[in-house]
Amino acid sequence: MMKNIPQVKLGLVAVSRDCFPIALSESRRKAVADAFGEGLYVCPVTVENEKDMLRAVEDVKQAGCNALAIFLGNFGPETPETLIAKYFDGPCMFVAAAEGDGDLIDGRGDAYCGMLNCSYNLGMRHLKGYIPEYPVGTADEVAGMMKEFVPIARAIIGVKNLKIITFGPRPQDFFACNAPIKGLYELGVEIEENSELDLIVSYRKHDNDPRIPGICEEMAQEMGEGNYYPDLNERLAQFELTLMDWAQEHKGARQYVAFADKCWPAFPEEFGFEPCYVNSRLASRGIPVACEVDIYGALSEYIGACISMDAVTLLDINNSVPQTIYEEDIKGHYPYKLTDTFMGFHCGNTPECKLCSERAVKYQLIQHRLLEPEGSTPDFTRGTLEGDISAGDITFYRLQCDSEGVLRSYIAQGEVLDVRTRSFGGIGVFAIPEMGRFYRHVLIGKRYPHHGAVAFGHYGKALYEVFKYLGISDIAYNQPAALPYLQENPFK
Repeated sequence: MMKNIPQVKLGLVAVSRDCFPIALSESRRKAVADAFGEGLYVCPVTVENEKDMLRAVEDVKQAGCNALAIFLGNFGPETPETLIAKYFDGPCMFVAAAEGDGDLIDGRGDAYCGMLNCSYNLGMRHLKGYIPEYPVGTADEVAGMMKEFVPIARAIIGVKNLKIITFGPRPQDFFACNAPIKGLYELGVEIEENSELDLIVSYRKHDNDPRIPGICEEMAQEMGEGNYYPDLNERLAQFELTLMDWAQEHKGARQYVAFADKCWPAFPEEFGFEPCYVNSRLASRGIPVACEVDIYGALSEYIGACISMDAVTLLDINNSVPQTIYEEDIKGHYPYKLTDTFMGFHCGNTPECKLCSERAVKYQLIQHRLLEPEGSTPDFTRGTLEGDISAGDITFYRLQCDSEGVLRSYIAQGEVLDVRTRSFGGIGVFAIPEMGRFYRHVLIGKRYPHHGAVAFGHYGKALYEVFKYLGISDIAYNQPAALPYLQENPFK
């Protein structure tokens, strides 16, 4: 259960221009509410003026609403309706009623026109509001737009109430994950940076914690006999409790947390394990733990978890697919060029529920080579969760603050192919249309780091709207072949 993700209580507020029949807006509001169904709070106050606006805002607050749909049942009062977004502490969407039964005398509302003034006034007051691609519709259509707004609102509420907790500086050779934290404050995210010493002191205080056996039993049931190291579970359980307790004790005024932890090279030798499997378990509960102190990776993961209400992961955009695998398993079976494919990999942080059945807790091969005696049996480099990532739709995305302090993002939809990777770690064969060009002109061209967040499904539409709402002006995507990138050589 994802207790670290907001629950949205959406309120519906109808507005009415005082020279239009208020009954028109109210009857259309009822039709929208009926079409939406359960889970919607309908504000009884119809807003015609600023006093109505204050009453409506107070009413929805008292009802516990944390997101609003402001509905122009007719032209709408442009000042009071936009001031709702100022006085209400939560994301707001603005939608308008299409004309109804053909009565264009007493039954004409002109909300199509009113949306123009609404948008203009939001801009004049520097207020944010979510406006759908085509914001005018019938009751059923407006209700559908409102349902699409719910995951967007959930992510915005989560970001505004999020604290990212870090342990350790980013590793020396992974400055690509280093980014100014100024962008976090611009988004409303809080950050707490700690030393690895703080973490190990807290870990040691959890020695013999009475909750450890229960966590060990959970891990054993999750992985199944033969798929984990029984002698390692106590250490992993102790670490899981350390992180969970730290989150509870340090989230302060914030409601939600994500972690970005340093996991090598000192971590395994000092703690006695690799943290990957524990990180995967927290991610499955909506608490991302980003590798290599990747703060914006953690933020990206959290946004995806809010939108999808599902586990997410963070992967290296890692290696090209060998020509032999492409020829054997992809060409003729899938509609992708070799350059549309790549392998996404990390040591073992992808949640168990997103891996194929042949998954197990193993050891980190690269760290074993580096840190343990050659030819020795793996010891403290154990703790990774390895397996091929299950086939299915994915969205690869990232929100990043660049070296100049500018927030930017990318989104690309694709899929994990049902192709055996023949490799190690948590890894999958990914395919994204026109990935080769996207790799060159977005990932390389705009200097993104090697980590990308992965949501398991196609969530590009909602992610795009969240990034827009947060004020991200550069939202890149994998452009089709007919649409060149700005710096793409036209003579190639």
